[in-house]
Amino acid sequence: MVDESKCLFCRIARGEIPAKKVYEDADTLAFLDINPRNPGHTLVIPKKHYETLMEMPDGEAGNYFASIKKLASMVMKGVNAQGISVANSNGQAAGQVVAHVHFHVIPRFSTETPPGLESILSSKRLDEKTMDQIAEGITKASGKPTEQPRPEPEPVERPSLESVPKPSSLKQPEGEEHKKKQVKKEFKDFEDEDGISFDF
Repeated sequence: MVDESKCLFCRIARGEIPAKKVYEDADTLAFLDINPRNPGHTLVIPKKHYETLMEMPDGEAGNYFASIKKLASMVMKGVNAQGISVANSNGQAAGQVVAHVHFHVIPRFSTETPPGLESILSSKRLDEKTMDQIAEGITKASGKPTEQPRPEPEPVERPSLESVPKPSSLKQPEGEEHKKKQVKKEFKDFEDEDGISFDF
């Protein structure tokens, strides 16, 4: 554990050591790297001391990444770069030199090589079984179960053609002839009662 009073970046954040500051807000500070890989190479740090990114609370890390995104745009425009590399190392095995979390925002130009920082490390060939084991180990490290695929919906049973009523079996609408017969019947009843006849 690094003593914050002796941490280089904490001292810069407190103003005890001068730096070429390019951005500052309540939680974040950005300044030019004194050993730049390219002109405009900028370091972005949280003012609060954390040795690695994994130690930062999620909320603070979210705000920190928003500042990094802003700086990437600022640096790219500020030096007329064609691209930006954003790099971060955590722990000595990863090459972290200053034990205070920081991101390098490095402008990139079409005239330079290598095209990507990942080309510094040589690629490794891994077989399918090893890849599966690695993927499982990383997934289990989250402590949360992986999302299961959604079950397929059950097929809907559709009626067969045999069960559909045929037109001949459907009740036909009442026609004019039927209505006329019904009227005649009603007037016939009236004739029988009052002795009046009607001609249809």
